[in-house]
Amino acid sequence: MEMPKPNPAILAKRTRIISRLRDVLPHDAVIDDPHETRAYECDALTAYRCPPLAAVLPQSTAEVSEVLRICHEEGVPVVPRGSGTSLAGGALPTADSVILGVARLTQVLETDYDNRFIRVQTGRTNLSVTGAVEANDFFYAPDPSSQLACAIAGNIGMNSGGAHCLKYGVTTNNLLGVTMVMMDGTVVEIGGAHLDAGGLDLLGVICGSEGQLGVVTEATLRILRKPEGARPVLMGFDSNEVAGECVSDIIKAGVLPVAIEFMDRPCIEATEAFAKAGYPMCEALLIVEVEGSEAEIREQLDVILDIASRHNPVELREAADADQAARIWLGRKSAFGAMGQINDYMCLDGTIPVSSLPYVLRRIGEMSKEYGLGVANVFHAGDGNMHPLILFDANKPGDLELCEAFGADILKLCVEVGGCLTGEHGVGIEKRDLMLTQYTPTDLEAQLWVKDVFDPKWLLNPAKVFPLSVTESRRDHAA
Repeated sequence: MEMPKPNPAILAKRTRIISRLRDVLPHDAVIDDPHETRAYECDALTAYRCPPLAAVLPQSTAEVSEVLRICHEEGVPVVPRGSGTSLAGGALPTADSVILGVARLTQVLETDYDNRFIRVQTGRTNLSVTGAVEANDFFYAPDPSSQLACAIAGNIGMNSGGAHCLKYGVTTNNLLGVTMVMMDGTVVEIGGAHLDAGGLDLLGVICGSEGQLGVVTEATLRILRKPEGARPVLMGFDSNEVAGECVSDIIKAGVLPVAIEFMDRPCIEATEAFAKAGYPMCEALLIVEVEGSEAEIREQLDVILDIASRHNPVELREAADADQAARIWLGRKSAFGAMGQINDYMCLDGTIPVSSLPYVLRRIGEMSKEYGLGVANVFHAGDGNMHPLILFDANKPGDLELCEAFGADILKLCVEVGGCLTGEHGVGIEKRDLMLTQYTPTDLEAQLWVKDVFDPKWLLNPAKVFPLSVTESRRDHAA
């Protein structure tokens, strides 16, 4: 059978767009070869793939502005991309879109230790921000598990957190200002190197907006003095529910650890085989870390260990030195990679009230049996940010769809107990059709109005966040 011939008008438009982009960018910054654009066809949610029309890699705010101006004039959708570590499909392209990657925007632009901030281009990785200031005993607090690879741009887009967000907050609590390029190429400055900006809190709107409102090219971030010391303790329990009750009791006691991390037996077994951190083979494990002076550490740990002892732990292990502390954290830091070695999995992200942990963990276990799919739990227990890993076989017909249905039910459960659909991964494509589970149509309409103001043509990061029918209707109306 003869293959259909490409539409000449579409080919001519594509050629014109690529030519215009090459006029404003270095030759190697425009990628349109179909073999090379495959590198951008998905992010870390690899179940969904779509090659883009092209990918561009600008090196400055001015170049980003030129790219967006051209795409705005041509009516071409743009998908902003950090490092591609999104687990919710936040950087998934459409076939008619241009991927705008910030991987070459890596400079440190300003560092001010007296006023405790650093200004960076947003392609810089999360961990390298701390790397730029740690010699002066400062650090950048948000620490997602992918911090070695993930970009500040993506952290801002998804309002990422990490293990230490219980004490230090997530990205929005550590973001002071941004330079952002609007879809028409206009460059705006929002916030700055000070605690509170005047006027409306637009910074709060932008952080967590998932690339729907503009492309953030520079960020002013809060940096903090390193604490005098830190010490983790490892606790093993006979059940998920008991571990959840222990977390709830620690929070109720008024102690503020820097982190409380949770792992269940499937995750413990996988990480122990992979990292050999010396974890006990129990049903649930907590890592609780406190920091401060030696006196502060001792006072906090005494309270925490007393609470843990009331829950009949199978093991209580306090790190005696830096090497033991590193080994306690080794398994947790290796958890996602370890699980990936034994099974395909989908990593969810929802939040719940800490007091609901025992009930939610029990229901997830019951649903696992109902769906016939295994689930491993590893998450930031202190702030109720859950990351169930649903295990499935990507090569087995119907398994992905079953996994998605199971995941949807877990996220609905999070909302039912008073939580929300996402803590730090964002909505992307993964949860867009669940938005009406959490928001009323009126609530959702208010969010759509904000999108209308910032991106009237609905060209930025299409088909994300909002239910697809809503997005298509809005784009048709804008056109």
